[in-house]
Amino acid sequence: MTCRHEFQNPFDQGYFESEDLMAFGFKKIGKNVKIAKNSTIIGLNNIEIGSNVRIDGNVVISSYSGYISIGNYIHIGSGCYIGCSGGVTLSDFSGLSQDVKIYSSSDDYSGKSLTNPTVPHNYLNVKVAHVFLGKHVIIGSGSVILPGVSIEDGSSVGALSLVSKSLEGWGVYAGAPAKKIKKRSDDLLRLEEQLMMDLKNNS
Repeated sequence: MTCRHEFQNPFDQGYFESEDLMAFGFKKIGKNVKIAKNSTIIGLNNIEIGSNVRIDGNVVISSYSGYISIGNYIHIGSGCYIGCSGGVTLSDFSGLSQDVKIYSSSDDYSGKSLTNPTVPHNYLNVKVAHVFLGKHVIIGSGSVILPGVSIEDGSSVGALSLVSKSLEGWGVYAGAPAKKIKKRSDDLLRLEEQLMMDLKNNS
């Protein structure tokens, strides 16, 4: 008979934390990092993670080739997929809501080449290009970001959007394809400054 305190709830698998993660082979792990135990993460040696980062359940990060650099104060919501063949950068204070998909490589859909990774490379025409999210960029649930996109500091993307081209900073974007709706407030920069000051005073 199993004692109550030894019972593991199968519905609450919990998180690996920085102390565990440092032993797993990541290229870099900062402080206060939490990664859900039911995530799928491939290519740990190509993954850098800063401090104060949380990655929720059922996230897939595929960095078998390429790399991903995750900054500080970043949340990646459940169900996200990040393909890192062309490289992916998530800058400080950026975030992905649930079920966001980021592709830094993509097959050619025109019919002029074969598709999918089971086919020899010389029969493919894969676009491989870095994806960059600047500071304070937030991506709404269910959105898709395609290879080569750069979203500059301070912009937000609404739910269920398709980002196929780079976006300028400090805008609110939505739609498929994503278009600018209005300017985004930069009040959060003062809050960031206050947070940094509080951390310094409390250290």
